[in-house]
Amino acid sequence: MTIATSEPRLNEDIQARECRLIGVDGAQLGIFDIAGAQKIADDQGFDLVEIAPDASPPVCRVMDYSKYKYEQAQKAKAARKNQTRIDIKEMKFRPKIDTGDYETKKRHIIRFLEAGAKVKVTIMFRGREMAHPDLGLNILEKLAEDLRESASIEVQPKLEGRNMFMLLAPLKKRVAKAEEIAQIEEDADL
Repeated sequence: MTIATSEPRLNEDIQARECRLIGVDGAQLGIFDIAGAQKIADDQGFDLVEIAPDASPPVCRVMDYSKYKYEQAQKAKAARKNQTRIDIKEMKFRPKIDTGDYETKKRHIIRFLEAGAKVKVTIMFRGREMAHPDLGLNILEKLAEDLRESASIEVQPKLEGRNMFMLLAPLKKRVAKAEEIAQIEEDADL
């Protein structure tokens, strides 16, 4: 049983007796015994790397392995830099929320949306409040109406157990503007 590792075998670690050899330029050189392939790699000043150990015979390539690893690390770093991460923030309400508290929480939600995060708005019901889920629905509908310029409803209001929730997503133009401002601030720091 062979154990799959993330690192390919190099030079003297290659255990096969013979291999199909690929040159530095990508051309197939033919089938060589490992000692002959290693000599070719050493003469050119490169490493012998086993790239397909399960093939018959295994495929080895002559390459500068440290340069290859460096390039792979740079590609992975660039891919991580370009990916976007979406945070989900949560704001909890009660069915009997007062106007001042509602406005404060609404401002927090707007701040989260402008930062590019999605917001899960939860109405928590306790005890006899479960008899009036329409109160919670009214709050969520009012909030959606108040935020229609900066958010879209991604998940419609839904009652699950003692909680009713709705998911809001920022509008694309708002997110683009926030990212543009962040880029300008980052450039100013440099």
